[in-house]
Amino acid sequence: MRPPTRTAFNRLTITSLLVAVAALSGCAHTGSGSSPSAAWSDAQQLVLVTVPDWDAPEGELATYRRASVKAAWQRVGEPAPVTVGRSGSGWGLGLHAPQGDGPVKREGDGRAPAGVFAIGTAFGYAPAAATALPYAPMDAGDYCIDVPASPLYNRIVDSTEVGAAAVKDSTEPMRRDIHADGDQRYRLGFVVEHNGQAVPQAGSCIFAHLWKTPDTPTAGCTAMAPETMDRLLGWLRPEAAPVFVLLPEAELRRLQRAWGLPAPE
Repeated sequence: MRPPTRTAFNRLTITSLLVAVAALSGCAHTGSGSSPSAAWSDAQQLVLVTVPDWDAPEGELATYRRASVKAAWQRVGEPAPVTVGRSGSGWGLGLHAPQGDGPVKREGDGRAPAGVFAIGTAFGYAPAAATALPYAPMDAGDYCIDVPASPLYNRIVDSTEVGAAAVKDSTEPMRRDIHADGDQRYRLGFVVEHNGQAVPQAGSCIFAHLWKTPDTPTAGCTAMAPETMDRLLGWLRPEAAPVFVLLPEAELRRLQRAWGLPAPE
């Protein structure tokens, strides 16, 4: 598949954000998690990250598939270690209903968003990647805007299109190898569709990406070994409507049946 241009990536990002907004607006507020959600009922692939508790910076990633939307989830492969936010995790804005208990993700708090999220575009430093997901190669001018007051908040943009002034305060250059002393963490990854409606201060630029080291947490993303990312990107299929789920173990036990998630193992 020919990779999309940066302009196409901007369009893909906007489209996926609108999908996430529509899904979120259709969810009733069920703080107890007692009512199952249909927002991801068509998912046939699921990436599940579990963490020991809200403040844990490390967790485990497992992948699941089901033959049909009425079938049970079956684990695919072995679990792999991941790192998450340096402050742990907190409820994000995704496909799930708002929850009443636990911390809430905020901009700059160092927490990874918890909940259920659509999986967006893959990205990286190379012109192409071995994945069926839409893929966008990043250039030196590509930034994710983490400035809450910006009209481009929580969007990946090309500074050659939006202007240098629009990205000057962002701390998220997508080519970290160029702007951050050879950093390889964004060499390969994909977008986790958190805060698609771009609510100011609710958190931005959430990705699954490569880790710096196995014990280095992130600012709010989920990081993993290169071989884990390679396996994920080679396995995920857009037609399977894949979702990304991050939950503390206790929350997974509480919500598993209501949310139609894999049973804790």
